[in-house]
Amino acid sequence: MKIAILTSGILPVPAAQGGAVENLIDFYLEYNNRHQLHDITVYSVWNSKVKNHPALKSQTNHYYYIDNDSWVAKLRKRLYLRRAGGKEMHHYSIEYFFEQAFKHICQCNYDIIILENRPAYSLKLTGKTKAKLLYHLHNEKLDNQSSQGTLIYHSADRIICVSDYITSCVRTINPNDRKCITVHNGIDLKTFSPNSISACKTDIGMNDNDFILIFSGRVNKEKGILELIQAMCQLEGYPNIKLLVIGSSFYGNTNKEDNFIRSLKEQAAKIQDRILFTGFIPYNKIPKYLKISDLAVIPSNWDDPFPTTVLEAQAMGLPIITTRRGGIPEEVTEENAILLNTDEHFVDNLADAILDLYHHPEKRKKMAETSLERSKLFDKETYARNFFKALEDGLQ
Repeated sequence: MKIAILTSGILPVPAAQGGAVENLIDFYLEYNNRHQLHDITVYSVWNSKVKNHPALKSQTNHYYYIDNDSWVAKLRKRLYLRRAGGKEMHHYSIEYFFEQAFKHICQCNYDIIILENRPAYSLKLTGKTKAKLLYHLHNEKLDNQSSQGTLIYHSADRIICVSDYITSCVRTINPNDRKCITVHNGIDLKTFSPNSISACKTDIGMNDNDFILIFSGRVNKEKGILELIQAMCQLEGYPNIKLLVIGSSFYGNTNKEDNFIRSLKEQAAKIQDRILFTGFIPYNKIPKYLKISDLAVIPSNWDDPFPTTVLEAQAMGLPIITTRRGGIPEEVTEENAILLNTDEHFVDNLADAILDLYHHPEKRKKMAETSLERSKLFDKETYARNFFKALEDGLQ
């Protein structure tokens, strides 16, 4: 089949600047290239870092890039916004990207168009193309509260959701739905493996006897990092419990501090010698930081659809503290994770859970063994194979 993939319009594919969605696209493109399944064209924003990427040599995967960042593009985007009268579905920069991709898509005869986390774009595509529309939903983008949700739902021929939680959200539109299927995310188990890299705590200025917690991902309110720092402040009597905060406030390689990060550092000031904010770390460097950690804490206080940070910690053989939100309970079990409610006792319970695992090394060891075993369910090969099966079965 001839397939177009319309990416989010934020980060490039291949994932030269990181991004969970972009990495997942890379995984199924790698699989497609290896098995020669379909002729695929990816519509992506341009970034100079992709220029010599080996993925561009594929004979089955093709890349159509849209300049979204030069001064000419910035001028054109402003003109686009003016013509649109300020009315947009997302942001004028993303809208401009879509309009440029849309022009090219309409000149081609695709069998399928995959909308990566942008289901509302179907409203512009319906009637303009004979291609079947497939939505790949990574977030809560479609439910009975969505603007024009029913129309967007009916425009789809297939909807692939990253978790049963997201599937259940879509089915609030149609309880008798047969379009939706869950395909859980995957990760590269060769990259994320405790045997794939050697590292020690002294590499980042920690002591060998420090007990290191790691938080990785976007540093924003929804990820629960404020509550984690508040829990750390309750553990002043344990000076060798340290926290690594990996990530920045936005996607991609940017370390600009926003007001939230500045407020976090103010909260952490009295124990600043025990908290290390690394800022953005390239994706291929993350395993090194997980390797030296004793415990992963993913304290999401929103309905996180299916965070790959959980899968990465699991694959590195870490015990996990996380929450009963969104799709997270589909990733772990109570044998390898302590699952917390995000209620009024959340901070206290976070502190208690950290101390529980700090004081019980045998419990950590058993949880770590379970994490390694469970990680085998979420390898990128299984993910990509299930993705294409869902696509092919649903669009026959």
